[in-house]
Parts: sequence; C-alpha cells; structure tokens
Amino acid sequence: MAQVQRMSRLLIKTLRDDPADAETLNHKLLVRAGYVRRTAAGIWTWLPLGKKVLENITRVVREEMDAIGGQEVLLPALLPKEPYEASGRYDEYGDLLFRLKDRKGSEYLLGPTHEEIFTQVVKDMCSSYKDLPVILYQIQTKYRDEARPRAGVLRGREFQMKDSYSFDTTDEGLVEAYQAHRAAYIRIFDRLGLDHRIVSAVSGAMGGSASEEFLAPAPAGEDTFVDCPDCDYAANTEAVTYKATPADSSATAPVEELDTPDTPTIETLAAHLGVPASATLKNLLVKVDGEIVAVGVPGDREVDLGKLGEHLAPAVVELVTAEDFVGRPDLVRGYVGPQGLEKVRYIADPRVAPGTAWITGANKEGKHAKNVVAGRDFEVDDHLDVVVVQPGDPCPNCGAGLRVDRAIEIGHIFQLGRKYADIFSLDVLGQQGKPVRVTMGSYGIGVSRAVAALAEQTADDKGLCWPREIAPADVHVVAAGKALQTELALDVSEKLGAAGVRVLVDDRPGISPGVKFTDSELIGVPQILVAGRRSAEGVLELKDRRTGEREELTVDEAIARLTARS
Repeated sequence: MAQVQRMSRLLIKTLRDDPADAETLNHKLLVRAGYVRRTAAGIWTWLPLGKKVLENITRVVREEMDAIGGQEVLLPALLPKEPYEASGRYDEYGDLLFRLKDRKGSEYLLGPTHEEIFTQVVKDMCSSYKDLPVILYQIQTKYRDEARPRAGVLRGREFQMKDSYSFDTTDEGLVEAYQAHRAAYIRIFDRLGLDHRIVSAVSGAMGGSASEEFLAPAPAGEDTFVDCPDCDYAANTEAVTYKATPADSSATAPVEELDTPDTPTIETLAAHLGVPASATLKNLLVKVDGEIVAVGVPGDREVDLGKLGEHLAPAVVELVTAEDFVGRPDLVRGYVGPQGLEKVRYIADPRVAPGTAWITGANKEGKHAKNVVAGRDFEVDDHLDVVVVQPGDPCPNCGAGLRVDRAIEIGHIFQLGRKYADIFSLDVLGQQGKPVRVTMGSYGIGVSRAVAALAEQTADDKGLCWPREIAPADVHVVAAGKALQTELALDVSEKLGAAGVRVLVDDRPGISPGVKFTDSELIGVPQILVAGRRSAEGVLELKDRRTGEREELTVDEAIARLTARS
C-alpha cells in the first residue's frame, strides 16, 4: 500500500510570483511550488515534497551503487584538521572551508569531501590483499563556504552528495572500478531522466589522473563544455587542449619599435594600427603565490583564469593591482611585452608557438613593437592552454569546429591513483608477502544538484514537470470543489493507494478549482486526475502533465490505467 498525501494536511505554501532574489528556473519553481524554503544564503530547508524528491534520487543512487558491490557507510561531517593538513588541502581549499574550534581550542572543519578520512578507514581495517578490492560510499551533507551562493539549491553552502571510493592493489583493478562507476552513473542519470553528457575534465583539488564529468546541459549551468559535431570528443572547457604548430620565421624582419600613444588596450592598439586584434599579443600580469607572472595570448582571446588556476594548482593565482607596478620600471602598464622582461616568468598559450610573429608592448610608455618572434626575440617558460574556448575552435581529435554550451555538473569520477595512499602510507600485504601500495578512485554525484538540474531541464511555462521515477507522487488527484467531487477524489485516492500508487490529493477546502489546477501544474506530478463536472456519473479526467493530453475515464478505468503504470 502506498501513501495517500492529503494537501489539506500537507505543509505547503505555493506562490503565484517568483521570489525577488531568484535568478534561475529551479530557484523560482522549487520555492514557488513549496519544495524548499530559504533559511539563509546558500542554506535551504527541504519541505515535505522536496524531501520526497531528494529521497527518490537517493534511492536510485543507492540501488545502482549497491548493484556494483558498493558498501554504504556514514562518516562524520565534523572532521579534525590534521588529515587535511597532511594532504595539503587544508590550505588548498582556502576560504571554501568552514573552520571551527571546540571549547578546548582543537581545530576542526566541516567536510567538503572525504578522501582523507576514507583512506584512514581502509588503512585501519584492511591489512591484506584479501581484504581488497572494496568500494565504499556514503550519501551525506557536504559543506563549502561559497563566496556567492546562488541559483537556489544548485550552488549552496551545504548540499547533499554521494561520494564513493574504490581501493585496489593494481592499476588494472582501479580501471575496472572506474568503469563500473562510469556505467552505474549512466544508469543512474538515465533512470532519473536527466539529459547528460560525459566529458573529459581536470582533477583540480581532488588530485589524480584520469577524470570525467557528467554534465546536464542547462542555461543555468556554471560549467561550459565543448563537443565536436564530427567525432565523439567532448570536454569541459578547462580540459580542452590546443596543439602548438611552430611557424617559419626566417623571413620575418627584425623587431621594429612603433610610436603608439594612448593605446594601452588591445582595442585601441588595433584601431590605431589598423590591424586585427589577432595580430597582437596580449600580456596579462598575474600573481602566483605573490610572484608576478606574465601570461601571453593572442590579442583576440581572453585568458581563462580558471584554466590557469588549474594548471598552476595548488598555487594561488590572482590579478595584479596598481600597487604591484610600484618600484617595477620594467613593467609599463598597458605596454608590457615579453621581450626584455626581467625576472618575470613568462607563460604563453600554445597559439604563441615558436616562430609566430606579433605586435606587442615595447615596455615603454606609448610604444609597441612589431615583428616580435617567439623563440627568437623572447622565450616562453611554459606553454599552457589558458585561453577561453570559443565556438569554432578546432577539435583536438579531428580539427572540426567545436560547439560550446553551458551545463550543470551532476557527477565527477576520478582515478586518484596513489596520491592519498602515499600521503597516509596505505599499504596491504601482497600475494608475495611484501607490502603493496593501494590505488584509489573517487566518484561523486551531486544529489541535491540533480534536483535542480531536473527542474531546469524538465520544467515548462506552467511549472515543474518531474520524471515519474523521482516525482513526489505518481498521480495528483484534484477535487474540483464541491462535496461530491471531494468525496469521489478521496475515494479513488484510497483505492489507488491500496493498489500501490503514490497519491497526492488536493482536498483543500475553500480553494477555487482554478487555483488547484494551477497548483497541480506548478507542483509537476506526472499524472493529474480531476474529479470535476462529471463526478456524479463516476467519470474522471486524466491529464498527462508533460504532453497535456486528456481523456475521460470511469473510476475503474482510471485505477486500472494508473495501477498499470505504477
């Protein structure tokens, strides 16, 4: 027997208007439909309907994790700082960590992720190769002190996450566990009804080598990704690479200084000289752990500070300020060029390849230089792909023009390798009687983010429109108002519940039929069953929330139809 939830007894308050601070569709609709309530910036209360959706997603995740042999545990959210100091992430996470002290002055943090603690658990409990492989997972609240929480439950300071970890004695075992998780994630997102893409990614603060993201395309997404129309290449824009192609500079004239007054920007320089911005070399100054570094990219491109940060992690990257130019006569603001820079590390995008010639700053006020050749007139310390990817950039695999789109990250899988095993000396006794260093994988799914992603992808102009697997009910029964209609609605609801159909029935007194119909579409249960004008005849109207298709059915026909779908 399934639950019959009467709205007359349900803790719910629907809103006609969007919240004033809501920018994204999921934020607007989850609040308006009574699924969540804002407690503070980035902190949300899950109301009864929202909790049902969250639990349905959790159930699907748990079933698929159990199917690949995962064992569920629950680690604490309040964690000692020492394991994170050992891994370096206590500092790497910076302001994202919630840090606190107990009454004795001991320092703790609220867990953003649990690689360190899982490693310690396995080190304590597994001593032999016979204890491995093992997959452990938890579904738990995580904490990150976001500077600007936004987009409702999509980017909060606390959030629900499934994180799992595989432990193997061989690299082959790690690959097998990684592929098992990859296949499980595909099943999970297919069951949830999420349109998703699997893309190459960077590991970031997690560490490790191989890494893929599961992205749900949506305008509200904070991630950008590319895919190729001619091959199967897809990647987060931070993981896109460009192959440098050296140029022949043998015919390029020597460097020539140009008089270019009042041209401190690429736009003013290109206009002054009558050249395309792509002919110029932009030199962005940043500080890397406090040291000034120059980053060179073609003038028509922008530096992706996220990509730069990933390349240089765990170092902290920040833009220079006016004060950084004080006492540095070699750094002329608006006229910096790589030739002649002293004691400044020079990083360049691969497009600044050996032999390419540029117009760039001459390191003098109001002066630029042309015919400045990479490898002849200046040296690049490191070639790093750091430009913002644009539509039409060449595919690294086949050269076709890439497409760029926005998406919500809903999952991320990593082959961590032995990073954390090395830090915590996680060894087991191998088959040959000698210690073997364990290798690890880390695999995350944003459970609460999946709620937001589904809302973004499936909603329409009337409200939410949940896939059946995760909807708070199978059918929303609406009593159009009169006593006879309410009596019929409650009667059919009880029969449906007895047959195993999850029912939300709107029996609220004093609410107009129009408001009830509007709320049924806003709340987004897949099927809407209305006890309306033909109730006296025992006839109901069944409406498909997604397609809008309607048909009239007798009570028995309606029960048979809905029971068959449950």
